[in-house]
Amino acid sequence: MPVSVILAALTTILLWGGSPVATKIAAFEFPAAFVGVARICAGGVFALLLALAQRVPLPSTREQKVLLAVSGFSGFVGFPVIYAVGLSMTSGVHGSMIHAFTPVFTGAFAHLWDRSWPRRIWWIGCLLALIGEFVVVSHRDSGMASDTQLTGDLLVWLSALIVSIGYVAGGRLQRSGYSAHGTTYWGVTFGAVILLPFLGLSARGADFSAVSAAGWAGLAYMAIASSVLGYVAWYWALGKGGIARVGLFQFLQPVVSIYLSYLLLGETLSIWLVLGGVLIIAGIFIATRPPGFFRGRARLSRSTTTQE
Repeated sequence: MPVSVILAALTTILLWGGSPVATKIAAFEFPAAFVGVARICAGGVFALLLALAQRVPLPSTREQKVLLAVSGFSGFVGFPVIYAVGLSMTSGVHGSMIHAFTPVFTGAFAHLWDRSWPRRIWWIGCLLALIGEFVVVSHRDSGMASDTQLTGDLLVWLSALIVSIGYVAGGRLQRSGYSAHGTTYWGVTFGAVILLPFLGLSARGADFSAVSAAGWAGLAYMAIASSVLGYVAWYWALGKGGIARVGLFQFLQPVVSIYLSYLLLGETLSIWLVLGGVLIIAGIFIATRPPGFFRGRARLSRSTTTQE
């Protein structure tokens, strides 16, 4: 996998890794539904200005327009609202563990779309990363009260499925020759147009005069860094590096989130979190290797041994 693709994917994960911290700060002062709606509406305004300033055209073919509609609705309408509401109704451990399956869903949908079957090494890497994910999230909220509800869990499951479809559509749109900038800019704008009528309703009960600078900063981060900048890098990486392979980098997101929470919020960092992070990185490394990588290494090792 090219270094540029890896860097783009890691940049996205770093930006998205800060989302839970920003969401936690914003949701403490805003209604949960408002956070999901407002981040897209504000991000849509920012994206539209960028699209006009950079003269980014809309897709030209019917197939590209359909892919843009699917990626826009899935990533910028269905996911942020359903995930924000679902996470407010369940515990952080359940939400993180369920959302950890997003890379698997993304890879599965990508192969289903292409009518292919994932390689065995992909499944092995996913399994190892999921074990690491379980280690991470099972020790994340240790000692904290749990208010898990079945409805919240189901909503988080639904949001993971929806956003996975959006990733695949966005990645295929980029592969079709349409830019990652256009996929993101017009996708967020499309989402903002749909959600704008619900902005006032989602803000019911909010006291904006009492919101602190930190609350507004958290919302701004979700609107610009998470909803625009992160998606530009992500769609570019998906299109250039392969949807199923690059999608596995999402396993790193909870790890980044926890480390940022440790650095910025003073939360506890344990040896279990470090161990889980190592397992996740190992799983991603295994699953993203090109076909024949390990067989080639084995042959090289045997050849070296024979020469000696």
